[in-house]
Amino acid sequence: MVRILPMASSIRPSLSSFRSAAAAGPPSRFAAPFASPSHNSCRPLSLLHLGSAVPQSLSFGLKASKLLRGEGSSTAVSAAGNIAQASTAATEENVLEWVKKDKRRLLHVVYRVGDLDRTIKFYTECLGMKLLRKRDIPEERYTNAFLGYGPEDSHFVIELTYNYGVDKYDIGAGFGHFGIAVEDVTKTVDLIKAKGGKVTREPGPVKGGKTIIAFIEDPDGYKFELLERGPTPEPLCQVMLRVGDLERAINFYEKAYGMELLRTRDNAEYKYTVAMMGYGPEDKSAVIELTYNYGVSEYDKGNAYAQIAIGTDDVYKTAEAIRLSGGKITREPGPLPGINTKITACLDPDGWKTVFVDNIDFLKELE
Repeated sequence: MVRILPMASSIRPSLSSFRSAAAAGPPSRFAAPFASPSHNSCRPLSLLHLGSAVPQSLSFGLKASKLLRGEGSSTAVSAAGNIAQASTAATEENVLEWVKKDKRRLLHVVYRVGDLDRTIKFYTECLGMKLLRKRDIPEERYTNAFLGYGPEDSHFVIELTYNYGVDKYDIGAGFGHFGIAVEDVTKTVDLIKAKGGKVTREPGPVKGGKTIIAFIEDPDGYKFELLERGPTPEPLCQVMLRVGDLERAINFYEKAYGMELLRTRDNAEYKYTVAMMGYGPEDKSAVIELTYNYGVSEYDKGNAYAQIAIGTDDVYKTAEAIRLSGGKITREPGPLPGINTKITACLDPDGWKTVFVDNIDFLKELE
């Protein structure tokens, strides 16, 4: 696995460079940890290379059509080329506009653990999650368990992956933590302590604010932030990832993923800035917390954290929007062999992986 090493910089961003906060308003095989991404053939994207040829259906007039065949002046050729470029730009705009209207939702977060039964026991007894389903794939030598606070068709859940014979992973420095909203942080921490869990930050108000929080670690060393909130439909509420350029990350998640910038917060004393991105308000939806640490542009990501899965109405359009936004497609859009669930996978500008899953196919799988 290629590791990305930290690289220091003396440049500290000004908070004014970030836009003001916006108004409030997959199944296990996706994460086989050491397998190369599948590049199965799929139907071609009709929007992939619009700039490389002039569509025959465009009516440029007789003169333009002659020029495209090699007749006429260079000025007219240039004009025809400008028309083609304008058509391409309009199509790109349509794709990116479609992203905003796509019915998207965070489905699950995938990561690897060294002892599946031990982790399930901790999450159910200490964090109050339910084991939703478990699946063993002996031919590929891994087992999955899905846990959460409600059914997968309406809640953000955790997908744990255990690979036969692998009992330890490197979490790295890029992954931050998961967030869980609880009604009483102190009681939750007391329960975790009684079960032998590790508390790394005792309950108390967040620095510079009033929200009561605490930090704990699960048996594999993944950090969880406990946030004191009232009743919420989505207790599994955050995934925090570190990025090297916050403005670049925000732009990508807005354009390619169709997320909203919910808010930003700069902490000059501790030299970091965060941006909350999601498909709904923080108190009702799971969000991604992007964190920029002053002067750090790259991180060692380890091999423990895998990806987030997001539902979409069209994986083909999704892949095109990702390309237009500067993302890297690691799995071309199309159906998975054997089950026909359509997916596409990509990397964001910082190398974090996301898998998009067809909404209808996902519900069929759950059945």
